[in-house]
Amino acid sequence: MSKTDTSDEIDLLDLFKRMGRTISKWLDSAGRAFTATLVFLIRNIFLLALSVALGIGLSYLMKWVSKPFYVSEITLRSNAVPNSEMIEHFNKLNKLLEEKDFTQVNNALSFTAGEDPGLIDLEAFWVIDRNNDSIPDLVDYHKRQNVYDTIDVRMQDRFVVRVRFRDKNALPGIRNGIFTYADNNRVFQEKNAVRLRQYDEMLVRLNYDIRQLDSLQKVKYFEETRNRIPENGGQMIFLQEQRTQLVYDNIHSLFREKQTIEMEKSLYSGVLTLISDFYTPGKRFNGGFYYGIYIIPAALTLMLAYLIMIRNRKKIREVFRKY
Repeated sequence: MSKTDTSDEIDLLDLFKRMGRTISKWLDSAGRAFTATLVFLIRNIFLLALSVALGIGLSYLMKWVSKPFYVSEITLRSNAVPNSEMIEHFNKLNKLLEEKDFTQVNNALSFTAGEDPGLIDLEAFWVIDRNNDSIPDLVDYHKRQNVYDTIDVRMQDRFVVRVRFRDKNALPGIRNGIFTYADNNRVFQEKNAVRLRQYDEMLVRLNYDIRQLDSLQKVKYFEETRNRIPENGGQMIFLQEQRTQLVYDNIHSLFREKQTIEMEKSLYSGVLTLISDFYTPGKRFNGGFYYGIYIIPAALTLMLAYLIMIRNRKKIREVFRKY
């Protein structure tokens, strides 16, 4: 073995030893930090529990002093325009609500001067279909869905409108207002009228094609029957392959297309179609838990910060004196 090989082996052994010592120091430091944290928490368990109890108390206090509001949602289908346009149209109302322009929102939803549903929030969201199997799986409340995702896709035949409101009995009026707001859009109405007119034109053409194919089928039947009749008492001879079955397939295909259009025209004749109505909430949305998820962690964090400052007050004083 040459001196160079021996030197390389020594360098590798030294490198592994250094790496082992470094990892050992990290593990030792992590162990000491964990032990110190555990001891700190055990010593101050009473104050920490007190902060949690204080947070719970403040959460319920906020519940009782604040006005209750409720949350519900409705699932709709946009017939006249794509979902993207309809969702944007409804989210304009949410911008008005964020600006506290309740009068304009109530007018857009056709509420009278004496009616006030107490709307706080009205926002439209995409429905997500996981695995692209045409089954709705979740609603994209956080608006994080990647539009380029080809597996978890946005459904194009439905969307959800979520409302937050104060009057528990206002849901029928809000539902009617949502439909009125969409119907009052002139562009949506014109596009829907064009769609229905195109359906009528297509139905006329389909009925004509079906009648033509039906006549063709009868003609082919008589021709085939005549070809099968033996001449002068001889045997029946088939001169060519018969294709009458193709006519049947075409007729059935046209009938299926006609039935689809008739169903679309009958069920989805308006600008919007209701898929799933509002559910009546059983209890207020802003209960103790609603405030507790914010107040309790905040109270615990403030108590931890206070205890850490008390424990390191001498060092903090030295820093202030130094600077």
